[in-house]
Amino acid sequence: MIIRDIADCPRSRVIDGSHLAELLHPDKVPGAQRLRCSVAHAIVPPGESTLPHLLKTSTELYFILEGSGEMHIGSRSAPVHPGQIILIPRGRSQYIRNTGTGDLVFLCIVTPKWQAADEDLA
Repeated sequence: MIIRDIADCPRSRVIDGSHLAELLHPDKVPGAQRLRCSVAHAIVPPGESTLPHLLKTSTELYFILEGSGEMHIGSRSAPVHPGQIILIPRGRSQYIRNTGTGDLVFLCIVTPKWQAADEDLA
């Protein structure tokens, strides 16, 4: 059994500009080596956006937990709010903008697992 508390996961500003804490990653969490995806908790502060970026070989899902925003994938955009999940196909440029007054908080699920070499700024 693996149980992780977000309070114990270090948070850093990553390549896309979000504040990220890795919750589960098969290369970084003991006992999770067989996991085929990675899961991170992301925060985009009010008035900020992530930088346009893409994952070359992985598919990403965002599950919105708090706040409101606008998701951009390729040339399309849509408002997002808590309770929604967003499918981001591999190889597609994407970013998310916080349109609310509080933090935009979401889970990032990447399959196969996130790897730095797979991510590029678009």
